[in-house]
Amino acid sequence: MTQLSPIDYADGDTPLKGLKALPAGTPRAAITVFPTFMNSTPGVEAKAEQLVEAGYAVMIADFFGPAAPSTVDEAFEALGVLTSDPVAMRARFRAALETTKGLAPDVPQLAIGFCLGGKAVLEMARDAQDLVAVASFHGLLETATPATEPITTRILVCHGDADPMVPRAHVMGFWEEMDAAKADWHFHSYAGVDHGFTQAIGFDGEPNPAYNASADRQSWRSMMDLFAEALG
Repeated sequence: MTQLSPIDYADGDTPLKGLKALPAGTPRAAITVFPTFMNSTPGVEAKAEQLVEAGYAVMIADFFGPAAPSTVDEAFEALGVLTSDPVAMRARFRAALETTKGLAPDVPQLAIGFCLGGKAVLEMARDAQDLVAVASFHGLLETATPATEPITTRILVCHGDADPMVPRAHVMGFWEEMDAAKADWHFHSYAGVDHGFTQAIGFDGEPNPAYNASADRQSWRSMMDLFAEALG
């Protein structure tokens, strides 16, 4: 059974603590898992463990370090601070990618993310990081720094059409941005599905009313298929 273990890293002077695991044998690729705005949760960790069982090296990123939130209100405040400085935010995301690369330096690099983590993987694709492919699950699509150069990373976005955090204007803006950047992008939208649809348990430990088993299953399969195709 997969066991995630702590890994210390840093973004400049900010100490961070992720979670890592390696598969048996040579990893087929390494995946940085960017969690929700609550940082790592049991739901995110379960997803990471599935990836390890499928043969991937995995590192779950830490967004906040010592300032990690313990309540939803604190998480919204921390989210606002992190996203208020797009340059510093991207540096925080890149620190996680570099740490994952150190775990498995000789294999292709991928990234996935949930909620704020979905925003993170899209920002890293826009930032021209060396990623074969990324997958965003109920991620935030708006950006203060849209792509200005062609995007070479393959992109999958899995989105709940009833997500109040991502109105259709954001969706249309994202499509137009991706087209302008000549990105290879797939966008899967699930009718009537809310934000957080991959997380069966909410932040309070109770069943998450936004969880949608069908969208969770289909989006995960789409990600696995894209990664298999992109890796060849």
